[in-house]
Amino acid sequence: MKSALAKRFSARLGMAGAFASAMLVAVPALAQNSRLSLADRVSRLEQQAQAQNQGGTSLVNQVQQLQAQVQQLQGQVEELQHALQQLEEKNKAQYIDLDSRLGRLEGNGAGTNSTPAGSAPASAGSAAATPANPAQSPAGTAASGSGTPASAPDGNAQAAYDAAFQALRGGDYAQASRGFRSFIQQYPDTTLTPNAWYWLGESYYVTMNYPVALEAFQRLLSQFPQSEKAPDALLKVGYSQLELKQTDAGKATLQQVTSKYPTSRAASLAQERLRRLQLQSAIR
Repeated sequence: MKSALAKRFSARLGMAGAFASAMLVAVPALAQNSRLSLADRVSRLEQQAQAQNQGGTSLVNQVQQLQAQVQQLQGQVEELQHALQQLEEKNKAQYIDLDSRLGRLEGNGAGTNSTPAGSAPASAGSAAATPANPAQSPAGTAASGSGTPASAPDGNAQAAYDAAFQALRGGDYAQASRGFRSFIQQYPDTTLTPNAWYWLGESYYVTMNYPVALEAFQRLLSQFPQSEKAPDALLKVGYSQLELKQTDAGKATLQQVTSKYPTSRAASLAQERLRRLQLQSAIR
């Protein structure tokens, strides 16, 4: 009986030993498989991190490129703004110079006779003499639209014109416009009439009444196309159209000034305004 129990115990011990041996062999294998799986996972995580790093580097490079482009564009805009400011200052200086010249001409004329600034004295049987610079003269020689020579103004006409022009020079634009309109109605065809139309347009232009100014300049051009004020009137037609947001028409008019009167001061001003418009378009 004891012998049988011993045998059975020994058999069980043998089985337990075999199982323990099997476990000792299996555990390292499982641990190795687990380590391999973890290594794979770490490798995959490293690859993902590397890919993310590469993507982040690419994004940083793109941002830096955009920043460089923005800085370049800002520099170009600053250059264009500076050029535009220079043009505006140049135009302002030219306007002041023209205004001072008109003042000197007016002062010279006032000391000797009642002839307005820039005009020559007219006698009853002759036309006014041609001024040295018609672009700066408020009263140059003119012919009517029909081609018939305009008559010289008499003393009353000259006095009426002088009064309107003095009001304009003094900054009383309402009085100036009334004076020039009255002059045109009373003296529609004298050597001073086209100039009256021009300064009538100016009296409205400086007060930003651009529709009426445009009409006055156009009337001068239609009735007195050979007037020495025609280049300046055509220039102011272009300016008025631009102020009225008739941009295409204004540009076309300024180009017409440069082609029709290429050597005139009006042509130079038209070219400068066209360049300014191009700069403004580039900035936008």
